[in-house]
Amino acid sequence: MRKTILFWLRIVMAVFFVSGCRAPEEPMRKGRFEPTWESLSQYQTPQWYRDAKFGIWAHWGPQCAPQYGDWYARFMYLQDPPSWDPGCYGYHMQKYGHPSEFGFKDVIRTWKAENWEPEKLVALYKRAGAQYFVALANHHDNFDNFKSKYQPWNSTKVGPGKDLIGGWAKAARNSGLRFGVSVHAARAWIWYEPSRGADKSGPMAGVPYDGNLTKADGKGLWWEGLDPQDLYAQNHPRSADWQDPWAIHRQWEWGNGASVPDASYCEKFYNRTLDLINRYRPDLVYFDDTALPLYPISDVGLKIAAHYYNSSMKWHGDRLEAVINGKILSPEQRKCMVWDIERGQSSRIEPHPWQTCTCLGSWHYDQRIFEGHRYKNARTVIQMLVDIVSKNGNLLLSVPLRSDGTLDSDEQKILEDIAAWMDINKEGIFAARPWKTFGEGPAMEKEAPIQAQGFNEGKGKPFTWQDVRYTASKDGRTLYVFLMGRPEPGQELTLQALQLAREPNAVSLLGYKGQISRRMDNQGRLILVWPKMPQTRPTDEYACVFKISGFDLKTKE
Repeated sequence: MRKTILFWLRIVMAVFFVSGCRAPEEPMRKGRFEPTWESLSQYQTPQWYRDAKFGIWAHWGPQCAPQYGDWYARFMYLQDPPSWDPGCYGYHMQKYGHPSEFGFKDVIRTWKAENWEPEKLVALYKRAGAQYFVALANHHDNFDNFKSKYQPWNSTKVGPGKDLIGGWAKAARNSGLRFGVSVHAARAWIWYEPSRGADKSGPMAGVPYDGNLTKADGKGLWWEGLDPQDLYAQNHPRSADWQDPWAIHRQWEWGNGASVPDASYCEKFYNRTLDLINRYRPDLVYFDDTALPLYPISDVGLKIAAHYYNSSMKWHGDRLEAVINGKILSPEQRKCMVWDIERGQSSRIEPHPWQTCTCLGSWHYDQRIFEGHRYKNARTVIQMLVDIVSKNGNLLLSVPLRSDGTLDSDEQKILEDIAAWMDINKEGIFAARPWKTFGEGPAMEKEAPIQAQGFNEGKGKPFTWQDVRYTASKDGRTLYVFLMGRPEPGQELTLQALQLAREPNAVSLLGYKGQISRRMDNQGRLILVWPKMPQTRPTDEYACVFKISGFDLKTKE
């Protein structure tokens, strides 16, 4: 009998190893939510997120090591780059050598994060007004910035030798901030396809890049025991037009010629993401995907969403405290999660809470932006925030970190400037709700439409002090009137949307103790007069806020 049991045990073990040692699937938590759009439409945005309004994001990973901008791990393999590529191939050749000899796997090894102090950074983010903090769990480069059970290429084993997500989570929660993670790795299947190419010309023409390497090729090298294909994920037929640098945009919704991921790839992504959620219990998960990851070619994104929502309810005593961000959502899908608009914003008050994600500069750190002093300044950030909040949205702002985990001096100054504005005016932002209209003024004459997942920021008419945005308190007793700039002393502004039967009980300017002159015209519109201050306040150049109370505002919930 014992021999029979041992025989069958050996058979089972042999089958397991022949099948590729696939890890057991992470169980999906059962509960109120099922992995269908219909079931996910039960979702209600938690109050913490509706009240938070402003988050800061550390979009920081191994692609920050070269300090040469976004998508480095793809562009370094493109000898003939598209117009938007900053020249990564040439830079890589000069700094590291040819991609056949020094690929992105080797770039990862140079990333040490040696001066990273998450507690110090998060304290600054909180001082700047952030109510939630989001950290990059992985990017399209397929590298996990945490102690990953399913991805050997992770920050505890290669590069920093640290659990970065664990460190960020602890720092955020110690500061009283909600904590989120961003997940981008579902696209590695097609995003890394150029890593299997070769130069088309020059002395290295035809020499394959390192995306073709396998575990066996590492014998005697620093990466011995690691399989490059766990990182590059290129054991599959390439997309039909993989050499076309523009193809990635056509393929982004898993169509138009993109190679379709196999079941093993989808399962690994599912396992990695559930491991991340279970291990760190984030309050928010940002997916850099159309709708949900790998949708519609796989249902793993729906399973992840159902698991996350059910888990959140388990963690929080049957309260759903979780937020999922997704892009390019249909009206039905916007009931299931929070719509994210990348580098852009809506032109109306949205019926459901939404979010803009944008960056001070490049998504991954770019030294040239710092040297050229080309970041968004505090004025731009504050005006975006005010406009977004007036339309029922949140702003998630990425502040790039250098390779070593520190901010540069320009970024530090911008955050301090934002903090100075928040010290005076945050009352009109946090826990605010949309009013009957989001605003008025000259800038509304030219509003740029959303393209793809956003990309309309900075394309409209610039704001002036005559541009007004409104927010209201949740109790419906206070209206906040934002002027997108500072008028001259004695200048008057007529609020077209505020037509009253009587003067409001109180009108004040946040941070100013003097009286505010006002009157009503014959149509009942309120006219405000900018006061003669003993000294100007620099933050008023970003936006200034009048507080008005004494009438029913009828806010939108």
